[in-house]
Amino acid sequence: MKSSKFYVVTSLVGVVLLLQSCSESNDTNSNAESSTEMTESDNENQNSEETGDSNHEEGSDDNLENDILDDSNILKLVNKKYSLSEDYIPEDLVNLEVPTVLENAEVNQLSKEAADALKEMIDYAKEENIDILARSGYRSYKTQVQLFDNYVANHGEEAANQFSARPGESEHQTGLSIDVTSESVSYQLSESFGETIEGVWIKENAHKFGFIIRYPEGKEEIAGYQYEPWHLRYIGNDMAQNIYESGLTYEEYLVERGIDIEI
Repeated sequence: MKSSKFYVVTSLVGVVLLLQSCSESNDTNSNAESSTEMTESDNENQNSEETGDSNHEEGSDDNLENDILDDSNILKLVNKKYSLSEDYIPEDLVNLEVPTVLENAEVNQLSKEAADALKEMIDYAKEENIDILARSGYRSYKTQVQLFDNYVANHGEEAANQFSARPGESEHQTGLSIDVTSESVSYQLSESFGETIEGVWIKENAHKFGFIIRYPEGKEEIAGYQYEPWHLRYIGNDMAQNIYESGLTYEEYLVERGIDIEI
């Protein structure tokens, strides 16, 4: 874990250059505080009046197997073994209607269903005096090419692959993943977020709104990336609830369901 933290911290300057180039300018002197949004890497249910009515049923295992291979499905499995096509862009990207950290237009987008669920979750958290902000959402294949190449140039390919996704292997390209943060971690992406009031709230409640913590602590070998308490993946209420109760990663849960995937 210590080495992963080292790579994230030492990569700050390179990341911010890439983000800024995707939005308003190519400013090579961007502040390092805007950098870590590009780092990756992936209770009981409340009723629908509290958490919304966007609740996909999992269906049969045969359907599930098809769903996880469908680029446009909210259950699409994306990792180092299962990637998105180079030309895949979500058709229903919308601008986020929640507090955000960055001005970058690209990362302040999600697919509509995920964006609606995120707004509902953040609004609900606010009612409990928990302030959560969105830091990095959708990222295009092109942005991921630039990001990963920059990490390789600065740290080498083996090191970069520990905390960043290769192009096509990033969940952010689905438009269904969001990195969240809070004032308690200076609006950055840090493992310490998991120990904050906001991070604990996310861990205990995100599944009620269809999100899972995609890269849990202690599951690095399976998930493929370092522990990221800030990285949420939208997969719908039913699946999120089941995975939360199982204590498994997405990959482990699919295997438990009898889905033949490579881990």
